[in-house]
Parts: sequence; C-alpha cells; structure tokens
Amino acid sequence: DGFGGVIIDYYDEYFLVSWYSEGVYSFKEQLVAALHNVADFKGIYEKKRFDTKGQYIEDDDFVAGERGEFPLIVKENGVNFAIYLNDGAMTGIFLDQREVRQAIKEKYAEGKTVLNTFSYTGAFSVAAAIGGAAKTTSVDLAKRSNAKTIEQFSVNGIDYESQDILVMDVFNYFKYAKRKELKFDIVILDPPSFARSKKYTFSTSKDYTNLMKEAIAITEDRGVIVASTNSASFGMKKFKGFIGRAFKDLGRKYTIVEEYSLPPDFRVDPKFSEGNYLKVLFVKLN
Repeated sequence: DGFGGVIIDYYDEYFLVSWYSEGVYSFKEQLVAALHNVADFKGIYEKKRFDTKGQYIEDDDFVAGERGEFPLIVKENGVNFAIYLNDGAMTGIFLDQREVRQAIKEKYAEGKTVLNTFSYTGAFSVAAAIGGAAKTTSVDLAKRSNAKTIEQFSVNGIDYESQDILVMDVFNYFKYAKRKELKFDIVILDPPSFARSKKYTFSTSKDYTNLMKEAIAITEDRGVIVASTNSASFGMKKFKGFIGRAFKDLGRKYTIVEEYSLPPDFRVDPKFSEGNYLKVLFVKLN
C-alpha cells in the first residue's frame, strides 16, 4: 500500500496496529482518526515495535473504543484460536500462515503423526489435530508455550493430554528423537529468524540447512517437511538452496510439492521486495 512501518490486523471487531518505527508512530492520531472514519469496530489496540533493538515496548496497548475481554476466541477456516491483544508482542497466532495451516489441516494431516518445532502456541498442531492427525507433538523452548498450547487445544474441544507438548530446546529434541528412533510423517519447521538459547544461537541464513538435516533424519520416507521462514534477508530462490544443500549433503532425494508466500491480503509493494518475507515449502522425501 506504499505506507511502510505499520501493520493493521483485524480480530473479531478489534483492530491491532503494530508500529515498526518512531517516524510512522508520529502519525498515530491521524491513523486512528482514519479508522474511525472508514471502519466499524469495537476497539483498537497497538504494539510498539521500535525500541533500539527493534523489540516490543511493554505498555497497556489499549488505544480507543472499548476494552476487549481476553482471550478473544476467533475462528479461522474452522479452527478456534485464543487471542490476546493486551499481553506482550504476540497475539497467539500469526495471521500470515493462514493458508499454510489450512493446507496442513485439509490436505496433509489425516492419520499422520506430526512434529511441530518452534511451536509457540501450537497453532499448526491444532490445525493438524482438527485435520485428523493421529497425534501431534509440539516443541518450544519458551515456558509459556505449554499453557498457551493447552489453551489452543482446549478452545477447540481437543483433549490436550492426548497430544505431546514439550518445553525444551528443539535441537535437544532432535537428539532425543534420534536416540529413541522416533520418526514422524510430517515435520513442521518454522523457526524465528534469530534465536538464542543457553547452548545455541540460531540464525536462519546461517543455520537453516543444518536444521533441515536434523528434520530429515526423523521424517519417515515419503513423509513431508513443512519448511518455513519469515526472514526478509533472502528470497525464495536462496531458501530453496538451503533445502537442496541439506538433501545433497545427506545423499537424499526430495520433491517440493507446494510453496506459499504471503496471502493476498498481505500487500507487498513491488518496489520493496523485502516486504514479501514469508517463504514456505512443502518438501516430500523421496
């Protein structure tokens, strides 16, 4: 839309405005007035994402209208999600992965075992479970991911105790799975662009090939790896190169069966190709 540094998401009559620079934040009053002029809504919340390290600035986050009662339960393609607009930088779901969740639910999950790494609130796991997955395993290092994932299963009427939800380093889990000779029909890789734990510093551009190798080792033959990245520092061609190198190093064959980028309601200015940051490949092991 030609207006950079601000994103407006819509959740069941509430707008969430994310500001990515102080410069664009200086237009806050005009933008809120514009929303009042052109849209009906219950309330507006905001996320300020422009401190010196590009992090979220903790605040009340309420802007206008009436305050929400959280969690909001929103529905996406037949799946319920518990959303918080007033609790930290993230809401509980990444809307740009909507089409990928739908594909997993409708085309891939039925009867399959699914490993969801860097699982956050377990959105992919819930979509897979509703799609008929035999079992899901969700792995994330953040302690809060456990309660958040339990909540997402619960708002869909799924017994979370029939699923595996693990708070641990994903790379430690790969070692554990190899030791126990565990294999999965579907492995979902959606790491943050950059992450640091006590033992590892993960950077997508540096480490995705090795991450892919770890995933290949615990994926069943003819299984599918959903390889995803939101890194804006490289394009789809380079991302495919990371995937190809992993298979080549292991002497394995593969087929890319589907690929996704941002859904149509996430507008990308042709003059700003970095804005088209999402890259997702469904990779089948041959």
